[in-house]
Amino acid sequence: MSDGGEVVGLDNLNAYYDPALKHARLARLRQHDGFSFHRLDLTDQHGMQALFAKHRFRQVVHLAAQAGVRYSIDAPQQYISSNIAGFCTLLECCVQNGVRHLLYASSSSVYGDTEETPFSEKDAADRPRSLYAATKRAGELLAYSHACIHGLPSTGIRYFTVYGPWGRPDMAAMTFAEDLRAERPLKVFGDGRQRRAFTYIDDAVMGTLAILERGAPARQPAAALYNLGSDQDVELLEFIRILAREMRCEYEIEFHPEPPGEMRATLPDISAMRRDLGFEPGTELKQGLREFARWFREYCG
Repeated sequence: MSDGGEVVGLDNLNAYYDPALKHARLARLRQHDGFSFHRLDLTDQHGMQALFAKHRFRQVVHLAAQAGVRYSIDAPQQYISSNIAGFCTLLECCVQNGVRHLLYASSSSVYGDTEETPFSEKDAADRPRSLYAATKRAGELLAYSHACIHGLPSTGIRYFTVYGPWGRPDMAAMTFAEDLRAERPLKVFGDGRQRRAFTYIDDAVMGTLAILERGAPARQPAAALYNLGSDQDVELLEFIRILAREMRCEYEIEFHPEPPGEMRATLPDISAMRRDLGFEPGTELKQGLREFARWFREYCG
């Protein structure tokens, strides 16, 4: 938008988490010239086709999904509907309307039972530990097949545990911050020794824009995958310690059994992002959690 381009946003604003946060984000976007919004579900084939026919998009950035590993155990059909059926509708709209490049969000969860870290895009990623991960891997395969059959250029981004201001309430930073503010014990599932490559939102945005600006992959079939994340992993207990310090809160931990589907460690090999796009994560965890804590106090009181 800042370069004079037009951005069309789409979301169904469902109630998976409090829609008030979604509307607050949307209100900030509406302040920008060149931004318009449509409330629409990806599975609405007629609505999607009409939207694409009206705007004739050159590039599409697809970040919508039914997210969350644990919720996929309780509501599997929502994941099949959004992440597979909805994504397939989007792919077909891109093909029918000559989209030059589709950039879409995948997830570090696709690595599942991959035995060694750091995870590489060359790993098979054929043993997902959750239904959520299975649907995201299915999306990657659908994109690849559309590149082979229809020549639709696409780039999938496997994001690694993104956190920061305006983040999802079901993610670790927000759930722990809410409990710290309310002086409740922090619920930790498992032993807290799980390791994650926590990625600050600014780094995730920077990497995403770098891919978008580069455009469609040159090789054939034109279907690329990139890991996007921090190149340092941190224990969950250390993450909690830093967050509590930045929020100036004392805390106690309440341990619970580790639910099925969770991964013990996620760490990306980001050499392809470095090589192809000059990407370098620039936000250390302490700095990122400081910025998150500042936003949380302002937004949540």
